[in-house]
Amino acid sequence: MEKAAMEKKVIQARQVMHSNHLEIDGKATVKEAIALMRAHQSDVLIVQKRDENDALGIVLLSDVVKKVLAKDKAPERVNVYEIMSKPVIPIEADLDVRYVARMFDRFGISNAPVVDQGKVVGVVSYNELIFNGLCELLD
Repeated sequence: MEKAAMEKKVIQARQVMHSNHLEIDGKATVKEAIALMRAHQSDVLIVQKRDENDALGIVLLSDVVKKVLAKDKAPERVNVYEIMSKPVIPIEADLDVRYVARMFDRFGISNAPVVDQGKVVGVVSYNELIFNGLCELLD
């Protein structure tokens, strides 16, 4: 009976996403990216499109660790576009969190921009899926 109730409740990505997301230009240095992340206590940045035909990018703290720190590169000499992941799989704002979780699993991602009518409106990660999604389904 409890499972049936859980299956009927729909929670959308827009309801669980972190709406105070940060964006950065791909030409910015990693030093600038780190400063922005530190100032806002964030571990993810969305890399802006260069034009309407471009794709979004994403930079995680783990990208900085693996591609800059571990390789002993100077953050002020590395641009964000050199370490970002692109293209990013965007999540539609109205998508059920169950499908978001399946996309994360299928494509091996842990963070994704949430878009509404082509505009980034937030970011969703495992934290939001569990604490704002699954926990809500269980209540």
